[in-house]
Amino acid sequence: MARGNRDGNQQPPTDWVTRAADEAIRHAGGAEAVAAGAQVTCASGASPSGPVHLGNLREFLTVHFVADELRRRGVNVRHLHSWDDYDRFRKVPAGVPAEWAEHIGRPLSAVPDPWGCHDSWATHFKAPLQAALAEMGVEMVEVSQTEQYRAGTYREQVLHAVKHRRELDAVLEKYRTKKGDAETADEEAEQAPEDLSRFPYKPYCRSCGRDTVDITSYDETTTDLAYTCRECGESHVTNVATEDEGKLVWKIDWPMRWAFEGVDFEPGGADHATPGSSYTVGKEVAPHFGAVAPSFVAYGFVGFAGMQKMSSSAGGVPTATDALRVLEPAILRWLYVRRAPKQTFDIDFGPEVVRLYDEWDALAKKATDPAKRDVAVLAYERAAATAVAPLPTSAVQVPFRTLSSVADVTAGADTLISEVIGHVGFPHESVADLQPRLAKAMQWTAEFVPAEERTTVRESADVERLAALSEQERQWLDLLLSNLPDDLTQESATTVVYGVPKLARGFSLEEKPNDEVKADQKAFFKLLYNLLVDADRGPRLPTLVVALGSDKLRSLLNVS
Repeated sequence: MARGNRDGNQQPPTDWVTRAADEAIRHAGGAEAVAAGAQVTCASGASPSGPVHLGNLREFLTVHFVADELRRRGVNVRHLHSWDDYDRFRKVPAGVPAEWAEHIGRPLSAVPDPWGCHDSWATHFKAPLQAALAEMGVEMVEVSQTEQYRAGTYREQVLHAVKHRRELDAVLEKYRTKKGDAETADEEAEQAPEDLSRFPYKPYCRSCGRDTVDITSYDETTTDLAYTCRECGESHVTNVATEDEGKLVWKIDWPMRWAFEGVDFEPGGADHATPGSSYTVGKEVAPHFGAVAPSFVAYGFVGFAGMQKMSSSAGGVPTATDALRVLEPAILRWLYVRRAPKQTFDIDFGPEVVRLYDEWDALAKKATDPAKRDVAVLAYERAAATAVAPLPTSAVQVPFRTLSSVADVTAGADTLISEVIGHVGFPHESVADLQPRLAKAMQWTAEFVPAEERTTVRESADVERLAALSEQERQWLDLLLSNLPDDLTQESATTVVYGVPKLARGFSLEEKPNDEVKADQKAFFKLLYNLLVDADRGPRLPTLVVALGSDKLRSLLNVS
């Protein structure tokens, strides 16, 4: 947080991003090296094996914020993202035809897209996230591991790993467990017996494309690697020095890439920081490739609530694309940057969304006062803009709760909502001035406000209830309709709705209500809700009145 120095001057606030950026600079050789133009590489990685959900999004955004902080400082930095699309297809998830089981063991980039909209399984799950990240202002250099391996980019590193496999295996052996290590189990289960059972390089079968191979021999002189596929039964010989038909096992592959790419910062899930996990093992493997493991932060779990209707993607988990239907890009960014990576949190898409927008708007207001710049404002600044440009925001900022209330009441097109919004105190030239927030509010109201909480305006007057009005209730309605202006605004509607009980007791509209008037107001409001929306409560009455308009109100409340 911000703190004063000995002279009483306020120092800039610092946060986890600041500290992570400092560590990345140290790893890259220090301030002098960076000042001289040394590049700092901040890396992320993900396997497009399924929907990249909001938990996985932390991998991307953690790196983005650190890289963006360095870019703000004028550092030569890149956010390098590796798509692990050369990983094996492990299982057929729910909603995918059972016949896709025939692709188990093949690279994700070689598995067809079951939905037929992309050229592969991997691309199908990359594409929506790439679009969402672009909307959030995330710029990164993307690398396909399929392309890297198939192009022979890592050929020298593969040969090095194979030549020094005994030393590398000694590192892995220190951390192997009998049970419970899924990554090690994968490596060991798919290796041939004898001394080659832990070979660091795994080819994909030349005949069927699967990694279900047993290595039968390796010639140190010719670098020929022989194998037999357990799935198709075919045997082949691949040359590690001239052919590119496989990949290094994960716990060697990752630190190899640290060295090859010169990675200075890379986060990982909390599980990667436990004893025997990929990062702890990688720290000891990296020196064998002439590198020091990058600075690292472990990030915690992200949970979801109120999203039963949310996910439109296979897998049934909400993605960034889903979240951006109801959250402005800056707000989604803010959820991730305002907490240290190790902190867990939930994203609630229910009523909490309204409170979230209110909190964001209050923070935006606070951010306009330089004297109030603290860690919270720093998080706002990081979320609201990148080093390159601000995130999109509405030209006319209307509270989300107002937009959602009007969307609920009108159940109409954005042009109708825009008209009402103008009347409730937010003048604007066109619907475009209310975007992107208006679209988010309309989507949220349509999808996440339960049916029993939606506002349904009566089609016609409740004749039976109007006939049973008490003398006081009849007086209230008469006073409302006689004082109702034809051109309703939020201010005029508020004045008349709250003022009717005052007038009924002989007070002026401007006088403060006493206890009797307050009690009358409560009863009057309930009456209006009953007659207008067949409920005891609903959206703010002035907003409801403006949304309905004078003609509709008179048709529902006229007691004559």
